[in-house]
Amino acid sequence: MGYARMSGMKTLIIYHPNSEHSRAVEDYITDFKRSRGLEIGLVSLETREGADLAKLYDLVQYPALVVLRDDSQLIKFWSGLPLPLMDEVAGYANA
Repeated sequence: MGYARMSGMKTLIIYHPNSEHSRAVEDYITDFKRSRGLEIGLVSLETREGADLAKLYDLVQYPALVVLRDDSQLIKFWSGLPLPLMDEVAGYANA
């Protein structure tokens, strides 16, 4: 799976690309990369991969931002809007 990596972690947002929150998600990842120099992967719920991840981690509200270890163990997740503070995400992603 092609997720962005931060210090041995995978960080991604699972979302519906054609929804009212898609612009907020896309702006968030752009701002996160600009301010932190790190990337967050995007996964569409409309793909098999996105649906499988949502089921695996029991995600029911979107967008969902997840931080995973390289072995896919869930470290932290946030769901719905507003998206979490970038400092908080970076703190978990760099733990």
